[in-house]
Amino acid sequence: MNPKPHRESGVNAEASWPEKRLKFAVSLRKARVDGALDDRPYIGLENVESWTGRLLLRAPHPDSDEVVSGESLCNSFEPGDVLFGKLRPYLAKATVADFAGRCTTEFLVMQPADLTAKFLFYICVSRDFVTDVDTSTFGSRMPRADWANIGNLKIPIPTLEQQTAITDYLDAEVSKVDSLVTAKEQWLELLAEKRQALITHAVTRGINPSAPLRDSGIPWLGQIPKHWRLVPLRFAVKFVSGATPDKGNADFWVGTIPWVSPKDMKRDEISDAEDHVSEEAILNSALRLVPVGSVLIVVRGMILAHSFPTAITTGPVTINQDMKALICYESLASRFLKAVFQGLSAWFVSSADQSAHGTKKLETETLGRFGIPLPPLDEQNAIVAHIAEETARLDALRVATEASIVLLKERRSALISAAVTGKLRVPAKSEVADSSATMV
Repeated sequence: MNPKPHRESGVNAEASWPEKRLKFAVSLRKARVDGALDDRPYIGLENVESWTGRLLLRAPHPDSDEVVSGESLCNSFEPGDVLFGKLRPYLAKATVADFAGRCTTEFLVMQPADLTAKFLFYICVSRDFVTDVDTSTFGSRMPRADWANIGNLKIPIPTLEQQTAITDYLDAEVSKVDSLVTAKEQWLELLAEKRQALITHAVTRGINPSAPLRDSGIPWLGQIPKHWRLVPLRFAVKFVSGATPDKGNADFWVGTIPWVSPKDMKRDEISDAEDHVSEEAILNSALRLVPVGSVLIVVRGMILAHSFPTAITTGPVTINQDMKALICYESLASRFLKAVFQGLSAWFVSSADQSAHGTKKLETETLGRFGIPLPPLDEQNAIVAHIAEETARLDALRVATEASIVLLKERRSALISAAVTGKLRVPAKSEVADSSATMV
């Protein structure tokens, strides 16, 4: 059989493409508008999804009744412009505008000249380009790159026909990867819902499916096992408040004792914190040591609008005034109490009031009235063990799924970088009818 002839129309990995500095391939749109006077749709860095370019807006188009003022000074953009975020945490945020609007000045607004808008977008989210921009950032608080450096980066300039072939190919292949990522992210949401339901059921119904039930007398709680008690939390725990030592006394802040605040409440177990205080701070302020095995909760902060962070202390710590430590009496196991807080977190979120300063707050009185379902101590420990075993299986599935998402995103990134730099042969339109392009 004779070999197939070489198709010159394809975008060949061996092709030698000319290069230009970015500033000679695009024009930088520098039109500024007043955000208070211009009612066109506004795009902030937070409104663009990293790497994909998807807009995370409820209604970004001009026919929306919603007006977002944005910043007092904005860049304007037109359909076909490419927006690229120049702050280091947002360097992979780029998008092609399909409507006229305005955006934060932290976006560079580029008008393609020798490039199609979509090819320029793929250049902007390619791994090599983002890395090169990242190395040119400056500043310590909010590192950013400037146009003087970004504009001098060299980029490949294939023919317009080749650019179109590449972007058509990437649109199709990247869409496949994104669909897989979306499906896996939905699976993660289902796992999280199943995990929450498992904990909620265990702390309100127990783990014996044949146990007789009785009405708890609380509509949102429903039935609980007949032999369980329902006890106001204030009768089952001792509440310990936190404090902040004098910030002006440097001696208070040079110690080794963990001072836990809401920003540390990202783990199930806590024995350390970002900030530390000295023994002198404890002796000369309202601060007190919280013993091992206490349950920490956040009682003030906007996080209570959607979450109720809890943790168990595995070492002695102190806490700030936005926290409470709960020391359990003998009838209540601390890990069971933490499980109750996790399983019934929606109640605590809904019970948080708005404070005078506009933030959320859980009053101690509200917490004290909370009726905690209280099984015998041995059953509490059995429930905690059951939850640990079952959630470990779900967590293993979550970790595996998250790892597969990382691999898919890495594959996506590698595919884009290879295609826009000519390291991957992309079929021309005439070849697509004969065979499908495959991902590397």
